[in-house]
Amino acid sequence: MINAVRMYENGGPEVLKWEQIEMPGPGPGEVRVRHSAITLNFSDVNVRSGGFYIANPLQFPMILGNEGAGTVSAVGDGVTAVAVGDRVAYVGSGGPFYENTGSYAEERILPERCLIKLPDDISEEVAAGLLLKGLTASLVINRLHKPEPGEAILIHAAASGVGLILTQWSKHLGATVLGTVGSAEKADLVAAQGCDYPILYRETDFVAAVREIVPEGVHAVFDGVGKDTFEKSLDCLRPFGINVNYGNASGHPPPLDLLLLAKKGSLRVSRPAFSSHIADPADAKAACDELFDLVRQGVLKVEISKTYPLKDAAQAHRDLEGRKTAGSVLLIP
Repeated sequence: MINAVRMYENGGPEVLKWEQIEMPGPGPGEVRVRHSAITLNFSDVNVRSGGFYIANPLQFPMILGNEGAGTVSAVGDGVTAVAVGDRVAYVGSGGPFYENTGSYAEERILPERCLIKLPDDISEEVAAGLLLKGLTASLVINRLHKPEPGEAILIHAAASGVGLILTQWSKHLGATVLGTVGSAEKADLVAAQGCDYPILYRETDFVAAVREIVPEGVHAVFDGVGKDTFEKSLDCLRPFGINVNYGNASGHPPPLDLLLLAKKGSLRVSRPAFSSHIADPADAKAACDELFDLVRQGVLKVEISKTYPLKDAAQAHRDLEGRKTAGSVLLIP
């Protein structure tokens, strides 16, 4: 028997129940992982509430979560990439983030192909706080727009897990970084991580603030917020600039009239899928190796703002939804 957080229906944080469950052994090609750190992601909130990520009916009871790190405790037949005792991390289980979930548990079964073996100098906590957010930043920077020295970049939700990594990485590449945040405390946090111009979006119109700082407009907007920021962000861009919408924390952006892009200065828009970035195992390994190397160099500092006991997952959800967290948040079994 192991402990896990399960839910029997969609709803608020109160639907998350701390229970004991049976845990089978791994089947062929599968690995059993004993978690030491489990990542809280906003996609978990959307799955819990039955939000906009869901495409198919959920099967209850279910365990949330799709990212974590720990130690291999058992392997099934045919597994060759990892062995019992290896330290590993994972992002997803091979499908959409609302399917095949199961991280909110002391242990879980995963396909061997999903596991990333950790180098000796990368802790499980750092890996859990880094991988999804770092690989999302890698998708934005390596696939869509790599900031160049002297460019101006606007990063929405700069104090979020992905936002902080994008901020540090963009600054390292020589960009001038503008970032929207919701409080003075978060403004101090992002400034310490390389944001040149924190913008308190609750107190000022971010479009006006951007145009005051960079009258000609920014070269790119990196946006994980979605509905609340997407259209206004187009007014922050210089001609031929790009708006990269990589997340939908506030909901899906509205449909876009393509002619509007021409009217506003021949703009470009992209909505990438995370799964495309790591679909090829060789690409996934290369992207992870790059992230680990950036951590070693001190370019990326993984900001784990808070940890909660796994049994307190409901409170962690309340705090995340209440915008009381910054950076990465971990659940500890």
